[in-house]
This record gives sequence, structure tokens and C-alpha cells, in this order.
Amino acid sequence: MALSPASAALKAQILAEALPYIQRFHDRTIVIKYGGNAMTEPHLKAGFARDVVMLKLVGMNPVVVHGGGPQIGGLLEKMGIKSEFRQGMRVTDESTMNVVEMVLGELNQEIVGLINSHGGKAVGLTGQDGAFMRARKLMLKDEKGGEDIDIGLVGEIEHIDPELISLLDSRDFIPVIAPIGVGASGEPYNINADLVAGKLAEQLNAEKLVLMTNITGVLDKEGNLITGLTATEIEHLFADGTIHGGMLPKIGSALEAVKRGVRSSHIIDGRVEHALLLEILTNEGVGTLIRAG
Repeated sequence: MALSPASAALKAQILAEALPYIQRFHDRTIVIKYGGNAMTEPHLKAGFARDVVMLKLVGMNPVVVHGGGPQIGGLLEKMGIKSEFRQGMRVTDESTMNVVEMVLGELNQEIVGLINSHGGKAVGLTGQDGAFMRARKLMLKDEKGGEDIDIGLVGEIEHIDPELISLLDSRDFIPVIAPIGVGASGEPYNINADLVAGKLAEQLNAEKLVLMTNITGVLDKEGNLITGLTATEIEHLFADGTIHGGMLPKIGSALEAVKRGVRSSHIIDGRVEHALLLEILTNEGVGTLIRAG
């Protein structure tokens, strides 16, 4: 069926609007943290896979880092294991780590399959592959100034070797990374996916870090979307408690990335269909844009 003149004009306008962004970001790396509803609702999963393939086809280098918190929590509940969080981090004993590895492995394969089914060439990885993501045990700081808090097999990144990811990018593969690091003795560590995405964006000298979540972006105390923030403004939001709980590692990762050379970070609503393309290829965007200054 032929398009009406109005519909055809609108489509042409959208394509024309995307062109300068395609030119600007050609051969640039875009690190995407994939999570939230976009990982659980079938139409959003398919849309995400198509969006990633399109970014690759127009000349960008998407790198996907995925989480799996809700899926891990769901399986733990079925097994009668209670989930516990400290400062937004999952407390991870050995039995929980076994569940984390199993769930993230299955999700990784599913994402790779989705991207490949839409014409991409995805490759699934964890930080254990080639030991490209070295980790050490994370000890949280007691917010009241007491002793450090031990949360088990939770890691912080010690070193990321970007060579493997850069090689895959150069051969037109799309890396899909599960956030499991490897310790000095080969032990696995559960690492927050937002932190992995941020550190990877730094090491790859990425153009953008995009964090998909289940809210519209960074909200003020009245619940209104803040469309643009600088590093200084975010520090104030941390200090006055506007940003708290599970958003701390997410926004902290976005902030650290722009401080260390990533051109911009984006917090976007993964519940919006094609949110990734809307944020990267249109003037308006669909979330919060964070810059260093």
C-alpha cells in the first residue's frame, strides 16, 4: 500500500535528521548497557536487537554489556535463597554465584541469538574469556565510617584489556559481554553491569556510554525528567540524596566515564520501543544526557 504524502514526508524527515548523526559517529564505539524491561518483553527484545544491528550496519561499533538482576533474583527466589543488597550491590555467596553464572550464561546466549537472527554477527563473552577483564574482591565502605563491608564474590575491575573487543569490532562482530570478571587465581567475580559498561567505555575510548533502565532518565525530587546534566550537577544530586539506592552505581558509572574521556553518557528508558535509535540518531533523544562540563 502506498504511503500518503504526509507519511512519506515524515519518514523522509526522520531519515534526513539521522544522517548527520550517522556521519558524526561513523566508526565510533558505542557501549550499551542492556537491562530492565528491554530484556524481558519480547517486542522490546526484538527491537533492541534490530537497533544494535542497524547501528553496526550504518558504520558504528556497538558493544553490548548486559545485566540480569531480575532474572537472577527470580531464580534465587524459586530456590528459596533470599536476595540481599548493600549500596545497590547484590551480596553474593558461593551458591548465589553459581546462579549468577548460570543465568548470565543463558541470557548471553539468548542476546547473541537475537542479534544474529536480525542479521548481525554477535559473539558472546565474559571477562573470563582471554582473561580480558581482571577483577579483585570489592569491599564496600560503611557509609557511617565504620569497618569495610564484605559482600562476598562481588568484584571490582582491576584491569580491562580492550584488545579482544577491538579485534571483534574490526572484523564486524558485535561483542555481547556478561559482567563476570576473573580473579588472580581464576575465581569468578560478579560485577555490576553498569560499572563494567562504564569501565569498558573508558578503555575503548568510546564516543558514548548508553545505560538502559526502567525509568525515563535521571529524575529530580519532584519526579521530573532532567534531560541534561554536567558532572558538577550530578555531584550535587548525590550530595542531597536525589540519586540514591540502585541508581548510585548506574549514575556513578556514567559520571566516571565522562570524567575519564567518554564524550557523553546517556541514561535512557528501555521501555520505549527503539529507545536506542531515538537517543543516538534524533535531535530530541529519550533520556538524560551527561557531559563532563
